[in-house]
Amino acid sequence: MKIAELETPCLLLDKNKVQRNIDRMQNRLDKAGVILRAHGKTAKNIDVVNMLAPKHRNSITVSTLKEAEYYFENGITDILYAVGITPCKLNRIGQLLRQGANLTIVLDSLEQVELTNQYAAKNQLKINALIEIDCDGERAGIEMDNPVLTDIGKALAESEGMVFKGVMTHAGGSYHCRSSEELIQMAEQERLAAIGAAERLQQAGTSCDVISVGSTPTALFSEDFSGVTEVRAGVFMFFDLVMVGLGVCGLDEVGLSVMTSIIGKNQSKNWLLVDAGWMALSRDRGTAAQARDYAYGKVCNANLSPLTDLVVDSTNQEHGIIDCSMTRGCMDFPISTKLTILPNHACSTAAMHDRYYVTEDGNTISHIWHRVSGW
Repeated sequence: MKIAELETPCLLLDKNKVQRNIDRMQNRLDKAGVILRAHGKTAKNIDVVNMLAPKHRNSITVSTLKEAEYYFENGITDILYAVGITPCKLNRIGQLLRQGANLTIVLDSLEQVELTNQYAAKNQLKINALIEIDCDGERAGIEMDNPVLTDIGKALAESEGMVFKGVMTHAGGSYHCRSSEELIQMAEQERLAAIGAAERLQQAGTSCDVISVGSTPTALFSEDFSGVTEVRAGVFMFFDLVMVGLGVCGLDEVGLSVMTSIIGKNQSKNWLLVDAGWMALSRDRGTAAQARDYAYGKVCNANLSPLTDLVVDSTNQEHGIIDCSMTRGCMDFPISTKLTILPNHACSTAAMHDRYYVTEDGNTISHIWHRVSGW
């Protein structure tokens, strides 16, 4: 099938770009001697994950139990469910464990230890756990110098139904960095928080075998992986406009795009209307706080060549609006012209679609890869 024959809106994946992006991360971590535990939430697809080298696709990170079940069904048994645990999810976790999954959960409170241990002991299970460390005040986790940290470690070590494995952290603050220097500093802050927490636990008599860190920006800018046992990252596979804004990649390295068609013109306002609204692009406005705001996505032609300063300025559910008032010739595009939109956030845009149309030559579709969805 020719790309030009696709019904729009649809999600395009440039396999060659994605492979180069994957190789970039793998080569970096190979030199550092660190294993990649890729985050499966970005791709939500086994074919993309299988583009990793064998040693880097034996383990995976997930953010939903639906992803955990999907990747387990496709042969990956070492799974980190990297979202704080709550009791309503323990039955599905138990099912995966009984089927042979080597599943690890994360937690950051004594209450979670108690509730999970009660379930595990009652059901004669052993549930692996990592303590989530807050390295930047962005989201979940416990600070490495919080006295409760060692209490959690001790409670896990003494529990009947749980196995304490180590610590993990995520530098979400890296998405606010504005220079290479800041990214390097954030990567070191992330590493020091994780190994500092591990050292405190070990000094308190609790062994800590896993020290897991990760975000795409810190993984690609870190100058020191000492003490780290694994790196988690996901968006590096595709990249997106937020990563472009951070200086992590260039526009020509973004491997994911939404193909759309011009479906109308508002002559009085100099607007092109396309059939990619927020249901195709998502409402993510991740570049709004960056130096270059791409609104709802960067507009390119059908061959992914950027079109001057054009972006999708606003969206309705099924309509995207491109303002042509400052761009000569923009309104001359005929109705039905195919355009491609680079996403602000690859994860959220991809989540609006059920499949990838994969191209290896920019002209034809070589594969259709289906995505898993839901929780």
